Amino acid sequence: MKLAIITAYPPSKVTLNEYAYHLVKHFRQHKDVTELVLLTDKTEGAKDIQFTEAGCKITVKECWSFNSYINIFTVTRAINKVKPDAVLFNLQFMKFGDKKIAAALGLMLPLICKLKSIPNIVLLHNILEEVDLGKAGFTSNRLLQKIYGFIGTTLTRLILQADVVALTMQKYVDILETKYHAKNVKLIPHGTFEILEEPTYDIPLQPFKVMAFGKFGTYKKVEMLIEAVERIKQMSNLNLEVVIAGTDNPNTPGYLESVKQEYRHVNGLTFTGYVAEEDVPKLFKDSAVVVFPYTSTTGSSGVLHQAGSYGKAVVMPDLGDLALLVKDEGYRGEFFEPTSVNSLALAIQKILSDNAYRVSLEKANYKAATAYPMSKITTMYLNTFEAIMLKQNAIKSFENQEIIL
Repeated sequence: MKLAIITAYPPSKVTLNEYAYHLVKHFRQHKDVTELVLLTDKTEGAKDIQFTEAGCKITVKECWSFNSYINIFTVTRAINKVKPDAVLFNLQFMKFGDKKIAAALGLMLPLICKLKSIPNIVLLHNILEEVDLGKAGFTSNRLLQKIYGFIGTTLTRLILQADVVALTMQKYVDILETKYHAKNVKLIPHGTFEILEEPTYDIPLQPFKVMAFGKFGTYKKVEMLIEAVERIKQMSNLNLEVVIAGTDNPNTPGYLESVKQEYRHVNGLTFTGYVAEEDVPKLFKDSAVVVFPYTSTTGSSGVLHQAGSYGKAVVMPDLGDLALLVKDEGYRGEFFEPTSVNSLALAIQKILSDNAYRVSLEKANYKAATAYPMSKITTMYLNTFEAIMLKQNAIKSFENQEIIL
């Protein structure tokens, strides 16, 4: 199979590029995949396709740009040129831009593939029905939220024109089946990027590093985390540092720099900036606990799966999709009230002051992470493509028989 993947890809800063990297890493090792064609956004640096594991040929075609109004044409032209056997879209609603028209035009591409009879799957990481538009950085205006809701419903119907829409949470499947009467949606879990050797669960070296990882500024804010750790220092003898790993959300440029200036008096506060793929392992291994300072959620959390693969205890807000993941996939963590600094401080302190409890969380999260390795997830996609192709062939055979008759 010559498989094309339409996605952002490292060193891109567009969302979901890290997920694409791990998809590619594992797809290329499948014997049924003869070539991977990456239809990616344009970046200044070269795409990161240097893998140590043996695998199939990878071809990169940079054919779209964030917020471009012509992506629908340039990507279609690239598809026509490479002639893939199947296409996988790695999507969320603002994948092709944070300008509404640019985003909408890009999301019409699955329909174009369907019209061309190219087997296609949309991996949809979130659905607008489960996104708090205000906290996620879209708009706080109630009228605009209703308008965006209508637009989102329309775009969802467009996306549902794909052969299959794969969702990372069962709740999303249920919503699309109920609201849109969709018959072509299925659950394919997020998956864990790397299945590593089980850690030793040693007591972390002090000072304990309390780490948050992601793109910050909308519903992911770090002020509360910094203040919570400062409060723990005042209440206990725990030796703590805070590591803010990642960059600004595209909707909030300059956010982390403003936080850095506001809290420049805080000792043991580190802002790493962009974390390259090769630096991720050390970042997690050096952390005593991983914190999710979120006020809302927009989908299954890649950071949670990464934390699990490194055997890390986590502190999570008691809301939305993170709470569902704990229930559905077996992750465990200490929960806090999303708007309470004191609640967050108590949650962090509870883990770091009780080594046996911390280890029990770490073991549970490693076990949950190992249940869905990316090798298993990519196999699920290939099996789904096979089912789509069999269905298309059956339809063609039936139509040919009708013509003969």
